[in-house]
Amino acid sequence: MSTLALDAQALYLDLLAGVRTFWRPEMHLAGVTSGGVWLAQRLGHDLGLRSSPGILSSTLHRDDYAQRGMTAAAQTQLSFDVNGAHILILDDVLYTGRTIRAVINELFDFGRPASVKLAVLVDRGGRELPIQADFCAARISLPANRSLALARADTGEFSFEVKNR
Repeated sequence: MSTLALDAQALYLDLLAGVRTFWRPEMHLAGVTSGGVWLAQRLGHDLGLRSSPGILSSTLHRDDYAQRGMTAAAQTQLSFDVNGAHILILDDVLYTGRTIRAVINELFDFGRPASVKLAVLVDRGGRELPIQADFCAARISLPANRSLALARADTGEFSFEVKNR
């Protein structure tokens, strides 16, 4: 495991600025476990939102569920009615698009939103599905045998971890 030279704190500020360009008061935040949840929590605070962001888990809708099974990640928790809602999904890294597909399927288990937008810190390319973010703070390229994930220190500061798969 190593730390990537991307400045996650600076990218978060870019994400915040980008989200502010399309944020509307009637929108709801939901983060993908776990890095997306951390981003949604901090973004909710920085936007001055009163309600806690939702948590979206991809576990039950993954196309590799048979291999992975249940994970220790948090389960989906939404404190708002999905029907007719405008929802912003946050995630740390967009890669193949499979996690976002699973999260959208999970979201639709709770109702039919009016709209869904996606914001990510990093888009690393390598898409296997036609999914793209409405906003991403950075685009990078990594070999397929490496994974990139957001880490959060006890102080709340963000960094990235690169691991071999």
